[in-house]
Amino acid sequence: MLIDIPSKLEAALIDCSLPPWQLDGAFLADLTVEEYRAKLAAAPQFQETATALRHALTKEGGGYAVLRLGNVAKALGTGTRLRRLVTGFAAEVAVPFSPFPRWPLWKDIGVKVDKDPGKSSGIGYNAFHMDLVNATLPPDFTTLLCVRPDPLGGGLSILSDPHAAIARLSEHSRALLAKSAYHYGTFFDLFGVGKEYKPFPILNSSGSGDGFVRFTAKMLERSELAPAHADAAKELARELVRGQVSLMLQSGDYLVVNQRRFLHGREALHSGQETVPDSDRRLLLQLFLRAPAGDSPAA
Repeated sequence: MLIDIPSKLEAALIDCSLPPWQLDGAFLADLTVEEYRAKLAAAPQFQETATALRHALTKEGGGYAVLRLGNVAKALGTGTRLRRLVTGFAAEVAVPFSPFPRWPLWKDIGVKVDKDPGKSSGIGYNAFHMDLVNATLPPDFTTLLCVRPDPLGGGLSILSDPHAAIARLSEHSRALLAKSAYHYGTFFDLFGVGKEYKPFPILNSSGSGDGFVRFTAKMLERSELAPAHADAAKELARELVRGQVSLMLQSGDYLVVNQRRFLHGREALHSGQETVPDSDRRLLLQLFLRAPAGDSPAA
């Protein structure tokens, strides 16, 4: 869902000056949440816009939204002031936090032509996945603020509903995906995401209703899986592609994904990235959100 910012709210956001955020460990401090909320709540139509954002992420059939802050970004630039405003919107959804102690609250995702093309900062196709798939407590929401799109026109963001994809699979495939037979990646120097989950099931069969579909297509190439389980995961991967939606993020667009509802990825960047100066290449900023205890981001 695309959420445009009303003109009166845009003007108020451009005039708004929020203080630097404070952290409580890895999480945005309650005091900062209260300060940001008090200032932003006074802006015309902020509450209605924040409500629309929450509903887009949690209503039936929903699970992702793009908050279109392009005019605000054009007026303020894409530096500190915009990041504080976006952090304020994010805090209306859930609690912003950084699971990576060595990185700040917002993590840069730039473009490196010499990196693995399938990685988030690579130039190739970044297949469907959920972030921190091998953690017992993955972030409830993953979010991306577009600072600069690919100047050559590539890098579409892709999204797919894994629950809809699973519904199209055979009962046999679903049974295989519910087995604790999958693994991917490493797990170290992380905070606020629980323990390493290895091996894990792609589908939750415990009855806990956590809603996560623990899938990353990268496991198909980079993890040794039993043939039957790999085939079931490949079938799911094909269905995810079949049901995908694509978005071209522009400067100031803020994509929020409910990880219990949608998986995400990226189409390849346009060829010729090595000719683009580093300062002009695609740049996204990533922020993770944790739903407060007792809240259900899937509700």
